[in-house]
Formats: sequence, structure tokens, C-alpha cells
Amino acid sequence: MTENTYKLNFDYNIEENVKRVQDEIAEACVKYGRNPEEVTLMGVSKTQDVPAIERAYNAGIRLFGENRVQELVQKGDFFISHNVPCHIIGSLQTNKVKYLPELTDTIQSVDSLKLAAEIEKQYGKAGKHCNICIEVNIGNEESKGGIMYADVPSFVDELSQFKNITLKGLMCVPPRSEDESVRKYFEQMHKLFVDIQSKKHHNVGMSILSMGMSGDFPYAIAEGSTIVRVGRGIFGERNYNITK
Repeated sequence: MTENTYKLNFDYNIEENVKRVQDEIAEACVKYGRNPEEVTLMGVSKTQDVPAIERAYNAGIRLFGENRVQELVQKGDFFISHNVPCHIIGSLQTNKVKYLPELTDTIQSVDSLKLAAEIEKQYGKAGKHCNICIEVNIGNEESKGGIMYADVPSFVDELSQFKNITLKGLMCVPPRSEDESVRKYFEQMHKLFVDIQSKKHHNVGMSILSMGMSGDFPYAIAEGSTIVRVGRGIFGERNYNITK
């Protein structure tokens, strides 16, 4: 049996990185005419242990994101005890949703009606409500999950049947690029976001446009991002050590 263990290089200065990213967000907001208070920095804590997360928290991070339910379960006590939210941002299997109502109120990676129905069911059973974002496959890439751009409006209509879910926004991972060419994808996302805001469904309250990561978040800010998801830029490169 093998077990994945993750170790942070503690020579990597998380505190300095948080400050640097915060400064870069502020600079991008000035450059593109955005209010810095409209942009939240999410620390993507995938594969990071609790001491590393605590360092980021002490440096000022007040929103985290986890890709895997198992990791959120393992770290949940920290997030709950510090009253700091952690969103699910990775691909989510329906059989894992049952673990989430006590751990998070926001799932950013909803990409099917089947998943939405399971979230509705499990949060309803727990007497809780879940905020969701639609994951948009903005580059129409076969290797990535998400709803195709053209299919999002009809998917929003389908979500209107649920009472324990509120559609709060959109999330995307665009085709890999660290130059300004990525802006076209962020621009398309913002247009879609604005279009959905006009929907009159009872469970639509758009406030989250989650786009931009370590290599491209200034361009996402330019196009209206409200949450930038930064992992490598805060915690450094991930180390995957496989032990027997």
C-alpha cells in the first residue's frame, strides 16, 4: 500500500510571499482601475499541511481553497477553529459531497446537474445551504472539467429547481498562458457573469468571479475577477513524496 505524504519546504518564505502577492494585487487594481476591496486573495492549500496553512493565515490569508475532500476533512478542524472559510475548488465526485455540509458553505467546481442535485440533497439533509459556482470550461479543453461556455445559460435555468443551493458565481481555469493572451478568456467569463446577473431566478445571487492563479491573476483582475486563487505563489512548488 502506498501513501501520499506532502512536505512543505520551510525555507520557502510564506510570509514574504503573501505580502508580495497582496502588493501585486494592489498594483493590478491601480493599473486597471479596480477597487482592491473587491478582490479577495485565496490561498490554495492543496497538499499543504496545517503548520504551513497557519503561517499563511497569520500572514493575512482569510480564505483558503482545497481541491480534494479528503484534505479538507483532514484540515477541517483548523479552518473551523479559526473561523476561516475554505472553498472546494477541485473536481468533486458525488459520493464525496456527504462529507461537506459541516466543513464548507461554498463549492466552486459544480459542473453537472447530477452533482448539483447531490449537493441539494446532502445540504438539505444537514439543514444547511450551499453557495455554488459553475465551473466553466472556458477554453473548450477536453482534458478539463466544467460546463462548456455555450451551455452555461441553460444550466443556470436548470439550477433554478433547487432550494438549498444559491448560484453565487463562476469559476474557470483557462488554457495555460502567462502572457496577456489569456485576457480574452477572462473577458468572456466577465461577460457571461454580467449576463447571468440579470437572471430573475430565486436562487441566483452573483457575487463571485473566481479566476486568475499564480501566473496570470493580474490579467484576471483587469477583467473583473473577485477571487484570485494562488497556491504556488504563496506556498512554493508542491513536493510529492511517495512512501511505502
